[in-house]
Amino acid sequence: MSNLFRKKSLTELMKDHVGEVSGEHTLKRTLTATSLIFLGIGAIIGAGLFVRTAAAAANNAGPSVTLAFVVAGVGCALAGLCYAEFASMIPIAGSAYTYSYATLGELIAWIIGWDLVLEYALGAATVGIAWSEYLNKLLAYLGMNIPYQWCHSPFEASAAGVHGMMNIPALFIILLLSLLLIKGTKESALVNGFIVLSKVAIVILFIVFGWSYINPANHTPYIPASSIYTDTQGVPHNFGGIMGILGAAGVVFFAFIGFDAVSTAAQESINPKKDMPVGILGSLAICTVLYILFAHVLTGIATTDDFRHAGREASVAYAIQTYMHEYQWLAKLVTVAILAGFSSVILVMLLGQSRVFYSMSKDGLLPKIFSDIHPKFHTPYKSNMILFVFVGLFASFVPGDIVGDMTSIGTLFAFILVCAGVIIMRKTDPDAVRGFKTPLVPLVPILGIIVCGAMIFGLGFPNWLRLFVWLIIGFVIYFGYSRKRSKLNK
Repeated sequence: MSNLFRKKSLTELMKDHVGEVSGEHTLKRTLTATSLIFLGIGAIIGAGLFVRTAAAAANNAGPSVTLAFVVAGVGCALAGLCYAEFASMIPIAGSAYTYSYATLGELIAWIIGWDLVLEYALGAATVGIAWSEYLNKLLAYLGMNIPYQWCHSPFEASAAGVHGMMNIPALFIILLLSLLLIKGTKESALVNGFIVLSKVAIVILFIVFGWSYINPANHTPYIPASSIYTDTQGVPHNFGGIMGILGAAGVVFFAFIGFDAVSTAAQESINPKKDMPVGILGSLAICTVLYILFAHVLTGIATTDDFRHAGREASVAYAIQTYMHEYQWLAKLVTVAILAGFSSVILVMLLGQSRVFYSMSKDGLLPKIFSDIHPKFHTPYKSNMILFVFVGLFASFVPGDIVGDMTSIGTLFAFILVCAGVIIMRKTDPDAVRGFKTPLVPLVPILGIIVCGAMIFGLGFPNWLRLFVWLIIGFVIYFGYSRKRSKLNK
């Protein structure tokens, strides 16, 4: 039983870091602090901002969705401080999985690694499906369209009774970005940098131009009275008051998922002890400020009722077309920015998942194929190809609304264990070199655990049950394969 919680020491972890001078093919260090900030922003700004903001306003908080962003941002900042300490101390690929292996033992590390599939792989598939939907909107502006059956899963049908067969656009974007990742992390970061600049510019334009269109009546009352709102699918939601804000925080938390993906690239950072904290906290700070301003403007331009009905889909474009008549061109640019934003989110999610599997494979918990490095490109190309098949199948044949909350609950669970790991590591290895130290330990990690735990509580029993089933599948794989083949077992 004790070997279930065997730990990988810092010395053993750093052997992977030193291994790059031993002659074996390893990940190539090409990323600067600026690259990491752009990587983080690329992962963060996407479906959450452009889609979940209006959903949270409609179902939970009304204009006080801005306060929900503050709550979610605080939870992520607390976890981000803990991530930054680990990333500067353990500059190895693998993110929360690697940190858990050093602090909580192999079984917990496996649980986290398996749990991160929910965040990265299924998250990439979900955003790929959303990318397909917005591509259709862009094509509609140009007078074109993709036949319904070739851009929807077999489980979906149109109002006219046409059944979907396969989501080809979603499969295409995942293939394209997988090939880009195989080509190299530096090239991927360069493309991601251009995408980030474009979508941040669009967000800022919407804030600047939309500010003068804010109707104060739409922000009154700013925190609606507590009530129950039943959405168009018949699902009841706590609306208004404190519970509405907390519920909205759980919804918009999806908008912050991605900053932790920066830590998966630690082994490709030129100076990880300095650059990783800057990349994690810098991208999180920039996005939090943009989110709050964006949500304030969006809920000021359009009404909560708009987001519940006519403006429920493509809410940002709807608000511009309906209330900002002088800026119709901006609606088209927003659609392009959303496509770009989704692309960079998928890119970073696929990057993060392949690096987690790389670390698990190096530890013997997954087959060696997941850690095979391309001799020229220095990327885990076989892992990227396997992930393309898995993520592509999901994106092609499964509806996109199945795993949104599962992505959130998986990420929050990982955040909690990272926060706990900082407290444990301060006790078990107080003299370890830390390029960045989380302030006010154990207060900050404990607050991170509480805030993230509250958001998990807000996601409700069905999501707890799905997480439980997913973990059971992971246990079967661990006890059937990984435990015996673990390098620590030898």
